[in-house]
Amino acid sequence: MIAKTIRTCFPIAAAAVSDKAEEINKLNVFPVPDGDTGTNMSLTLASVTKELSALPADADMEAIAGAITHGSLMGARGNSGVITSQILRGVAEGLVSADEPITAANIAFAFRRAVKVAFQAVRKPIEGTILTVLRDVSTKADECEKKKFSAEDALDAIVVEAYQSVARTPDLLPVLKENGVVDSGAFGFAIFLENFVAAALGRSTVVEDFSATFDSAGSARDAALGRVEIEANDDWEGSEFRYCNEFLFKADAPFDEDECLKFLGSMGDCELLVGAYPDYKIHVHSNTPNLVLEHMLQLGQIYEVFIHNMEMEAHDRTAKIHEDQEKAAEPAKALGFVAVAAGSGEADILKSLGVDVIVSGGQTMNPSTADLLGAVDQVNATSVIILPNNGNIRMAAEAAASACTDKKVAVVPTKTVPQAFSALFAVLPDSELEDAVAAMVDAISEVRDGEVTRAVRDSSASDGSPIHSGDVMGIIAGSIDVVGSDVKQVTLDCINRMQEEEEGDALTILAGEELSDEAFQEIVDAIEEAQPDLEVDAHRGEQPLYPVIFSIE
Repeated sequence: MIAKTIRTCFPIAAAAVSDKAEEINKLNVFPVPDGDTGTNMSLTLASVTKELSALPADADMEAIAGAITHGSLMGARGNSGVITSQILRGVAEGLVSADEPITAANIAFAFRRAVKVAFQAVRKPIEGTILTVLRDVSTKADECEKKKFSAEDALDAIVVEAYQSVARTPDLLPVLKENGVVDSGAFGFAIFLENFVAAALGRSTVVEDFSATFDSAGSARDAALGRVEIEANDDWEGSEFRYCNEFLFKADAPFDEDECLKFLGSMGDCELLVGAYPDYKIHVHSNTPNLVLEHMLQLGQIYEVFIHNMEMEAHDRTAKIHEDQEKAAEPAKALGFVAVAAGSGEADILKSLGVDVIVSGGQTMNPSTADLLGAVDQVNATSVIILPNNGNIRMAAEAAASACTDKKVAVVPTKTVPQAFSALFAVLPDSELEDAVAAMVDAISEVRDGEVTRAVRDSSASDGSPIHSGDVMGIIAGSIDVVGSDVKQVTLDCINRMQEEEEGDALTILAGEELSDEAFQEIVDAIEEAQPDLEVDAHRGEQPLYPVIFSIE
């Protein structure tokens, strides 16, 4: 039961941290702006999720613990990610011998183990960080055990304690108070814990329900967030060391780990060496990453090396905060737009046409309701229109529109990006929401769309003719009407067929990321020769999987 609960709830909690990664990133000031804490924690948790998903369905808690330990170690990114990996390892190891059903005593034991493992990994623990919150949570769990709380009440209590501890971090660490933030890693840990517990207790089944947990934790979370406000800091402070170095290390033979840590400490600060022979994760801030790598190469093999310039990351963070503050200071406009785009070229065009926020997504990477709702929140407008640009995304967009309470949100059901282009041309920025939606819907009704892609399996075209894996398919209004072996010819056949059915005046065509400029120009030239009366507007869309997408009006 415990093993099943972890496998079910871990991905939900990991996704919640991923959804809040940018919010966590903005808090990062200590020990230095070490990469992006939210991003690093999210990547670490994602590695565990992947490892858990690879286990057989009947995997026991010992196998689960092994997957968590290995996955978090291999995927750990940044100081925060490495420490998170040790917290996860400790909790997982502590749960291997837990009762079924789990008790408050089991929970307390698991967190005591986490404290031991995590604090052993850090040579110089600092108060007011994720380690402080972990220790406070463990102390609360011990208190729940002594008071003979039920497992449910104990879990409720430690989540509240986690957020209350986060709210106390500025009082323990002056640099946090000076910058007007709570500790970023601690906040990420609390988010993970809250969502894991909520899912385990059946209070939340989807990531979109991030705020739907018990009231006491909600008020504790508000206290943590309301404790301070994020401020920009233009000064590069906090460390004399510029580079964050992290890599995986496989030892050729057993070595003196304490001596290795001393060497890393002589190279810089924030040194971490975690794992067990022969596999380790190493992290250190240093001005001489080359010397760090050269030393470790004498002891074994290094791989998956990441070297980040923390000074540049700090300046980027400050610039982003200034940008957000400037946007927040601007008066809200009447109408804003959110659009989904799969390629960078598509995104650039949509922005040039007035879209405020682009959500990355497409045919094989559909954004969630939470992604779209988060994008709507970023738009400084009283009314927002979402352009899903894919039939598979429409329901998520409508769910986001229904879930938004502080803005009027509507969905214009665009199925392709070229449809969105036409819709955006049809609306005036100062239009009322209802009028804008009506105008945009009318505009897309005049647009006929087509796509060219390759078959990934054997199938049949609309007329019943066979399609073999690897064939080039021409899709007109959702129907596979043309099949061939050449992208240019299939594109031309589709456009010719559409023009024969109903002659249009203008063609918008976008090149996918796999199509070279030369090949794209050949296609455009062929179209202009075959359809001399058709005005062709060609752009790089850079969308994956679809070498060509187009529309005719």
